[in-house]
Amino acid sequence: MDDQNKNLILAVFLSGMVMLVWSIWFQPPPPQPDLTLPPDAVQTTDGTSVATPPAATATPSGDAAPAVPTSSHAEALAKAPRITIDTPKLSGSFSLMGGRIDDLKLKAYRETLEPDSPLVTLLTPFGSDNPYYTIYGWGRTGDMPADSVPGPDTMWTVESGDTLTTASPVTLRWDNGNGLIFRRTISIDDHYMFSVDQSVENTGTTASRLFPYSIVARYGQPKTRGRFILHEGAVRMSDGELEEITYKKMPKMDVVAGEGANAELIDVKNDGWVGFTDKYWMTSIIPANGQPFTSVVKYIPASDIYTTEARMPIQTVEPGTTSSITTRVFAGAKEWETIRMYQNDEGVDRFIDSIDWGWFFFLTKPIFWLLHTLKGLIGNMGFAIIALTVTLKALLLPLAYKSYVSMAKMKTLQPEMEALKERCGDDKQRQQKEMMALYKKEKVNPAAGCLPILLQIPIFFSLYKVIFVTLELRQAPFIGWIRDLSLPDPSSILNLFGLLPWDAPGPGSALAIISLGLMPILLGISMWLQQKLNPTPTDPTQKMIMTWMPWVFMFMLGRFASGLVLYWITNNTITFTQQYMIMRSQGAKPDVFGNIMAGFKRKKPDDK
Repeated sequence: MDDQNKNLILAVFLSGMVMLVWSIWFQPPPPQPDLTLPPDAVQTTDGTSVATPPAATATPSGDAAPAVPTSSHAEALAKAPRITIDTPKLSGSFSLMGGRIDDLKLKAYRETLEPDSPLVTLLTPFGSDNPYYTIYGWGRTGDMPADSVPGPDTMWTVESGDTLTTASPVTLRWDNGNGLIFRRTISIDDHYMFSVDQSVENTGTTASRLFPYSIVARYGQPKTRGRFILHEGAVRMSDGELEEITYKKMPKMDVVAGEGANAELIDVKNDGWVGFTDKYWMTSIIPANGQPFTSVVKYIPASDIYTTEARMPIQTVEPGTTSSITTRVFAGAKEWETIRMYQNDEGVDRFIDSIDWGWFFFLTKPIFWLLHTLKGLIGNMGFAIIALTVTLKALLLPLAYKSYVSMAKMKTLQPEMEALKERCGDDKQRQQKEMMALYKKEKVNPAAGCLPILLQIPIFFSLYKVIFVTLELRQAPFIGWIRDLSLPDPSSILNLFGLLPWDAPGPGSALAIISLGLMPILLGISMWLQQKLNPTPTDPTQKMIMTWMPWVFMFMLGRFASGLVLYWITNNTITFTQQYMIMRSQGAKPDVFGNIMAGFKRKKPDDK
């Protein structure tokens, strides 16, 4: 077995093993059931244990034991008066009971590609399935009675505004009847950022000590998309330190005294944010720049509620004064340009890292930037992937050139190597020594041909990460039948790619594993042609591996995102062209057609 084919088999084997492990590990876990009971206490930034309104709804009597939600979404919305939310990118409402933002849809995104598909729903109210919402309030200290601060069941009145738009904020008011008047002004920009200004006016005769808080509450573990490759769960930035906590890990956090739950508390000195992230959407609390706060990630096991919280320091409100604080809340799509704008223009520290760039962030970030830029120039994400592949291959051309020159020289040295083997006979040590001397004399590196293929592995993983996690690839069309580059090729050889009058097998079908689309087949053909730049090996084991490897890869990659398969086809085509031209320029003349025909020749009886 010559060194050139050894290198190729090694690279293919390593790539295959990585692909196999990737496909086994990164399968989405099953969804978890959801229950509901609210949390009931928090701890202040100075460690003082205080009674605080729960993140979830409580009954009017204050009992922290509401029934499991059974009503429909519409019925849950009808349980309290509401203020409509209507912006260019968001629609929905928030409840006057508790002042919760709990009904939010994304106007620019639908669940499927069908034009009548429902809009993506981000936030849902208590009383519906899997409630998910934000709530704000004031924590009390000392001997202040529970009804002296607004709680989740407090019915607010509208002081100004009737519809929340980008041009018209809404102000809510609640008087506790004991000298404290609370106001909450909610405004929103033309993207996904809410601003919530909370104030308390002391009209009484004694000072009050209380602290403002903001909470994102989520009932039950939501259905997640995958493991390892994608983070879904709590995410927070604390003075420049990013932390990601999965839903699976939250119940394993330490039980904190005064919390009555598994929790992790971090005192943030200057800048930070905390919330929940899904694959494409996120809800995060963002205190003002420079505002110290306590960042809390919490799980209440008795009720299966996940919360992220921002608790501000205790404030003393003297008689005749007003204390206020403004907190931002991002609730929307993780659009790269929008997230970057909030980071660069509005000072949200490292907000771009709310997108899960992964271990290869030093590759995924520039690759996505280049892909996004090319898409803006070309107008089609599929052609942008092709242009990205051409660009990456051009950047790697100097290295590829050296490798292919080395491979060409290896080919021209083949007669000398065969003569050397005959001369050395069974003396393997002498044969190896003379081969190394020949390589040194001709300035040939036998391992150089493997390097370009191995370099493709981190690039492949990085592009896979970009295609899998970034919103810009979601439902991005290419040409014809490829309407979503983030999903596998929907065509199937089992119905001749739509020519026969029956549908292709679905993902759960037993035939799905052999239901290859057109693009995976083109991938297998491109790998097969690239292999034919070299003669068919004479060694039976090597020949079998080389014969089956393109078709094994074709099935392995067949269920990957079509955008990734498109990259691999383009990469193989460019690699074939580069290798063919460079080898010919060095005197090697690859006989592709002859190698193909040799593979179809039947052995003579004497050769068997």
